[in-house]
Amino acid sequence: MRVKRIVANIAASDIKQAERFYKHALGLDIVMNHGWISTYASSEQAVVQLSIASQGGSGTSVPDLSIEVDDLDAALSAMEREGFPAEYGPVEEPWGVRRFYVRDPFGKLINILSHL
Repeated sequence: MRVKRIVANIAASDIKQAERFYKHALGLDIVMNHGWISTYASSEQAVVQLSIASQGGSGTSVPDLSIEVDDLDAALSAMEREGFPAEYGPVEEPWGVRRFYVRDPFGKLINILSHL
């Protein structure tokens, strides 16, 4: 047996609110929408990972999701343009990533990062 995919599920009373954050700011495509659930995806081949943490590093809270991007400055600009201000960073961390934290429309803490 091998794990083929891990899907993060976020509870929301109004799933339409996700579009501004996950589609417009992050550029993900809506690949499924049944009215009660929308799934956002990228054409990139993702690595299956699951992190278990006691803290978020550098004294921060553990984020609900970590999303790696190829251009952190562009991601930060898109978030700010859509009205999602950074709560932490951007900062270069001692373990080799540059990142910032932002909250999605549902209050989830999202770690947006790029490897240095």
